[in-house]
Amino acid sequence: MTNNMPFPQLREQATALRLAGKSLREIKEITGVTSNSRLNAAVRGVPPPEWTQRPRAKDDARNKARELRARGYSMLEIATELGVSKSSASLWTRDMPRVGRISDEEIRYRKAARARGFWAVESPRREMRRQAISDHAAEEIGPLSDREVTIAGAIAYWCEGSKNKPYRQAENKVVFINSDPKMILFFLRFLNVAGIQRERIRCQVAIHESADVAGAQQFWQQLIGLPSEQFRRPVLKRHNPKTTRKNTGDDYHGCLVVTVSKPTEFYRQIEGWARAVMQSESLYDLRS
Repeated sequence: MTNNMPFPQLREQATALRLAGKSLREIKEITGVTSNSRLNAAVRGVPPPEWTQRPRAKDDARNKARELRARGYSMLEIATELGVSKSSASLWTRDMPRVGRISDEEIRYRKAARARGFWAVESPRREMRRQAISDHAAEEIGPLSDREVTIAGAIAYWCEGSKNKPYRQAENKVVFINSDPKMILFFLRFLNVAGIQRERIRCQVAIHESADVAGAQQFWQQLIGLPSEQFRRPVLKRHNPKTTRKNTGDDYHGCLVVTVSKPTEFYRQIEGWARAVMQSESLYDLRS
């Protein structure tokens, strides 16, 4: 056969071959047609054999694009949503009509979906940057000497511990309270460096009455390793049902109050250490 056969005859022959399961290349060889456009016109409307339809990697994206188009998404919105080029979105959906004006609810849904997609990628990136900065800062500090523990401990106490006030004398007690287990452990290290024997330490759990009081007591005892004899009865905070608290759940252990017995001399030491740090000549002069 030649490429010059009448088109009706070519169409009849090509259709029969197509239905028999032949590919376009095979039909081209059998009929002798050299023009792709003429052959495509001859088999137009005849479905290709199933064996010639290979799965494509972007079939899922194509189906999702057509679904979004049916819901009224623009080409740009589809491309943004699926992370593909606008030309791909157009290629997959250009045969579909554009749906009319979308509802306010659909607009809100799209904005929320785009925000979720953005933060699904951005949140891990930001967390990695934050962690890298934190790790680098920790490496800059390194292990602490006893002097550095004394300085940091005195300042920590001056921020969180009980202190003398013009209207109240507190030098007859050293009381430190915090909910952060790591801060409590550091303060106990500070007491050890300062020469405070463990026998002089007393602890007390302060927690909401609606929480697991016994579990909190056990948590703090296991954390710091002091015997139950050095723990006073827990202080319970009255529960207010109208207050929406965030400190709930299995991770909530209340606060631990750490008290040092015979504290007067030790309090004056802390006061002196803290004053030396805060009055140091090397402090930045805000007036300059």
